[in-house]
Amino acid sequence: MEYLHAAQVAVVVIGYDDAAHVTDAVRSALRQGPAVREVIAVDDCSSDGSADLLARLAEHEPRLRVIRLPANSGGCGTPRNTGLDAVTAPYVMFLDSDDVLPPGAVEALLAAATRAGADVAAGLCVRRELPSGREVPWEPELYTAPAAPSVVDRPAQLQRLVRDTLCVNKLCSTAFLRRHAVRFPEGRFPYEDIVFTARLWAAAPRVALVPDRVYIWHVRRQAPRLSISLDRAGIANWQARTRACRTAYDILLGAGHKRLAREARAKFLDHDLRMYVRELGLREEGYRRQWWAHTRDVLAEFDAADWARDPVAPGRLIGRVILLSPEPRDLPRLAELAARPARLCPPYARAADGSPCWSPDLPAVGLEGLLTRPVRLLPVAVDAELRPSVRGTRMRLRLHELYGRVARAEPEEAEVEWRHREVAGAVVRRTVPLRPSGRGTWVAETALRPARLARLGTGTWDLRLLLRFSDGATRTTTAHALTGPGLLRRGAVPSLRHGLVLLRPYATTSGSLALRVAPGLSGAASLLRTRLRRLTGSA
Repeated sequence: MEYLHAAQVAVVVIGYDDAAHVTDAVRSALRQGPAVREVIAVDDCSSDGSADLLARLAEHEPRLRVIRLPANSGGCGTPRNTGLDAVTAPYVMFLDSDDVLPPGAVEALLAAATRAGADVAAGLCVRRELPSGREVPWEPELYTAPAAPSVVDRPAQLQRLVRDTLCVNKLCSTAFLRRHAVRFPEGRFPYEDIVFTARLWAAAPRVALVPDRVYIWHVRRQAPRLSISLDRAGIANWQARTRACRTAYDILLGAGHKRLAREARAKFLDHDLRMYVRELGLREEGYRRQWWAHTRDVLAEFDAADWARDPVAPGRLIGRVILLSPEPRDLPRLAELAARPARLCPPYARAADGSPCWSPDLPAVGLEGLLTRPVRLLPVAVDAELRPSVRGTRMRLRLHELYGRVARAEPEEAEVEWRHREVAGAVVRRTVPLRPSGRGTWVAETALRPARLARLGTGTWDLRLLLRFSDGATRTTTAHALTGPGLLRRGAVPSLRHGLVLLRPYATTSGSLALRVAPGLSGAASLLRTRLRRLTGSA
């Protein structure tokens, strides 16, 4: 196709002290073919030899230009702006030094942009967990849903665009960015993507959307230096994120895009807030108090309309509990509600007038919306009780009533699915009936076959449930891991194939049940060493 040979695209690659990966990123851009006119690698004053590696690569690749900043900028915005200023091509993309562009990414985006006369073309980004290789798509509803549009005349026509806050999965018209002064914040400004994309959407570009994978975002949780998005242990990270989200809201509102600004706040509640709430129980007391106070200040800026749309959506419920509570409270219950899918665990309180509410001492957080919420969106709670045993490991599930909504829907069965977190296609399913227990709950029991799990893959298995109701409605959820004597304890189960299979059930940060499986005597030895260390440490 003619446009593929017009050398119309520049790829700006930024990096700092990333000699292990930066050349892979640059090569992935160069391999995109003749559509790429230039690759501009901006080194943010690295001290690990990254710039020398890039310089040697540039000696043999005329399309590669290397720019080295004289001092480290402290963030990603300045090197990206520096690269943008050097671009000569009609279109530009951005690439981080520890990520890669998959084959055909530039072709797919350039074809969509030129065909539609679009200022921006965007495609699917996948987060690839390393070293496992497990991939999770980012905002798939925008790109792969059957009803996803291919061209949007302006972002106001598809407000969900605001939720895609990445810059790296987009090809932008260079002239459009310069004409509307769409740039990144300079210097040390974490989450600069959020501000850049707000400026981009505020400029009202014509947007082409493609279902193709156009960016591979590498997630290295065990790296010596965590990326900004993973390094969330300090309160400064949350403060930086909320600053970026507030700035994005102000940009959209200031440009007259009130609905897009509201969507930015909805995204904050549904994504950012829930992510940090899931981890709040892992933090120390001082952090939790700082986080709570800061978050209340942020939420105090929201107005009635921000809370009115779907007031029992998980993010809005969490936000209202925080806003109306001076001190941290109900952290385990909030973490369950922040899970995906959300779970609202008992107790289920009622206010003095009999209406559903969060708790007797917080009746202002009403839950009346649950009475009419579709079953597929109900934050139903299922407890899972797992007891590993040499006589056979069994799991007992208990589905809780939710203000009469579950009984009205008449639950019939649960499809129990164990899915390996890293091995693609490793899934074990079984359907079991749900029976009324007489105490406002429904129960089901199923056997767990550890040897089968071990045969399909060692490592972590996640539990998912598909609840089916008599009217044909379904609800996908996870299960709350019950704790207590004899629960969530390690066990060793005999196996003809492996000799032994070790099981370690545990609760995730959001309280969901998961299971680690390790087959063989080597696994037993590892378990024994761990127990000996604990005994030695406690002696």
